[in-house]
Amino acid sequence: MPAVEPPQPAEHRVSPTIGKIERVRLRQVWQHEALNFTTWLEENIDVLNSELGLNLTNVDRERSAGAFNIDLVAEDETGGVAVIENQLERSNHDHLGKLITYTAFMEARAAIWIVSDPRPEHVRAISWLNEGAGAGFYLVKLEGIRIGDSPPAPLLTLIVGPSEESREVGEAKKERAERYGVRRRFWTGLLDAAKAKTRLHSAVSPGEYGWLGAGAGKSGLSFTYTTGQHRVGVELYIDRGQDMDDENQRIFASLLEHRSEIEERYGSPLSWEPLESRRACRIAERFDIGGYRDDERWEEIHATMVDAMVRLEAALRPHIAKLA
Repeated sequence: MPAVEPPQPAEHRVSPTIGKIERVRLRQVWQHEALNFTTWLEENIDVLNSELGLNLTNVDRERSAGAFNIDLVAEDETGGVAVIENQLERSNHDHLGKLITYTAFMEARAAIWIVSDPRPEHVRAISWLNEGAGAGFYLVKLEGIRIGDSPPAPLLTLIVGPSEESREVGEAKKERAERYGVRRRFWTGLLDAAKAKTRLHSAVSPGEYGWLGAGAGKSGLSFTYTTGQHRVGVELYIDRGQDMDDENQRIFASLLEHRSEIEERYGSPLSWEPLESRRACRIAERFDIGGYRDDERWEEIHATMVDAMVRLEAALRPHIAKLA
């Protein structure tokens, strides 16, 4: 058997030489943004591709965009346009505006902003753009580094870029905004229809949510319209606030004692809901005749809701007036 060398004493072991990264001022590496850095990036686009996971080619410098010149314009593997805006300083609104302008002008699929110091508000702005814009926006931090006496090298770090999550958030926001807009139009039509029948909601403005209420003359009580996508309703909603569960139940019980009289005057049975798992209570009727998504039937839906609200107020108002 070959001889086994005994382990070396700790003091005789040789440690590998490990260099230390030092930051280099960008202006020491690229004195002029357009003449030096932009030219360097044009010739070394693979460095940017590696950091962003892109495959940009056919890079052109100083491409005209109306009265402006874009630092760099490139193409991805499908022929889509990418615009690149360079800034060897802290991010500012001027360059963000340019990036958005260039992206719109070129109908770009990717917009890349390279800065030395990304401000938090601009990080947030780029994240926001990725939620709703058609292009993918990238914010990249640029640093100059060296190890020992090595030549300076660029260090590119992606701060924020497009992602599946940001696209999903954008779609959700878009859907929510569209839903809010439809409901506002639904309530506008309802309030217009109600004017000829009652002044109960005359001081109320159309909102964006699934309910629209007006005070019933007693604290914590409101006559409320409700709408879902394909269902609507009218109700007296009872909620005198936090820690008032017993008070809400007392009011509800007081009205419930007159159920037969109230429903007779209303003209049909009502749904009496103490909502024991919540602090509020309500007395309601719902109609499966359509909702805010059924715009072709809004006139009929609004007429039904207004008629029901007029009858509900007439049936409940005398009893509400007697409440403490």
